[in-house]
Amino acid sequence: MLPSAFGNVTAKAFTGTYGINYGRLANNIPSPSEVVKLLKAARIKNVRIYDADHSVLDAFNGSGLDLVIGLNNGLVKEMSNNADHALNWVRENVQAYVPNTHIVGIAVGNEVLGGDDLDLQSALYGAVKNIYNATQKLQLNRVVQITTAHSQAVFSNSYPPSSCVFKENVFQHMKKLLELFTEMGSPFCLNAYPFLAYMGSPDQIDINYALFNPTDGIYDEKTKLHYDNMLDAQIDAAYAALEDAGFNKMEVIVTETGWASHGDANEGAATFENARTYNYNLRKRLSKRKGTPRRPKTMLKAYIFALFNENSKTGATSERNFGLYKPDGTVAYDIGFPPLKSSSTSSRLSIKILVEPAINFHYSLSYMCPHISHIFVAFIQSDVIVFLV
Repeated sequence: MLPSAFGNVTAKAFTGTYGINYGRLANNIPSPSEVVKLLKAARIKNVRIYDADHSVLDAFNGSGLDLVIGLNNGLVKEMSNNADHALNWVRENVQAYVPNTHIVGIAVGNEVLGGDDLDLQSALYGAVKNIYNATQKLQLNRVVQITTAHSQAVFSNSYPPSSCVFKENVFQHMKKLLELFTEMGSPFCLNAYPFLAYMGSPDQIDINYALFNPTDGIYDEKTKLHYDNMLDAQIDAAYAALEDAGFNKMEVIVTETGWASHGDANEGAATFENARTYNYNLRKRLSKRKGTPRRPKTMLKAYIFALFNENSKTGATSERNFGLYKPDGTVAYDIGFPPLKSSSTSSRLSIKILVEPAINFHYSLSYMCPHISHIFVAFIQSDVIVFLV
């Protein structure tokens, strides 16, 4: 029977505006239990993982953090072909852990549509349907939201945003999925990377536009809307494609976005300064709790990619350097988050704190420097210089 704690809750996988992707393709990152401490110290409540590893699910037990687990691409065909396997998967990886581990969503596959595996694309709908049916049978469908994340490879003609539509070879699968997600009340999940767009056309895109820095932006003649940053434009392009397909009411949630801090010789935009600028400005953007030009009343929600640099990922060097944190739990660059462990032993130091409404200033200070007894604050323009004694 369904635990009474679930009540009549409607499945909702995101609280607030800000989340993080906790990827684990690395052999040198902190243990899941240490990661939970880090996430709680940073006040990050929304977390996505790409599998259903039981060591992670155990570590999140009682944490109060909202967790979206992943059914990876390698399992999609199996779940599509066998409803019993889907039922067993949900029973073993969700029912066995809720409500103490707060699993709020299942992401079925990642960037399947628009990829090269046509059989996998054909199997995605069946996998989503069978996983959803399994949550219904186990009375979890009002607690756990079912989604799948898409890359921008599913779109055609995305500039200007109002011209965006789904690719013809994708739409045959996408339409059925969107109908199912409408029935389930699930959002359209988009992996949106201004970093990748800029890297693909550095001569045509102003990097300041990609980094949320002041710029003239772009003007969409059709909608008469102005865009001062690329992420908003990418999201509104997705809204335009959804509206063109007849799904005007579906919400877009950004399930991945970020900027690499290091790259190969041909990845010149992958620098610490650019990564810091993008992620800091993104936090400021999300803290305003506002929508996009096309959907101003729909608060933007985004998961940042990623929590850690992942040294076991293949491909370009940038792929291994999207983390906000280094493997030892120290920050890769400062956007206001605390480290896993304080490296400060001095009795007197100066720290520059980045201020925005979403950051709990005093919480971070007490976490990093529990021995401090006096705090002197000097406001200098938009920053705060804090002297701790």
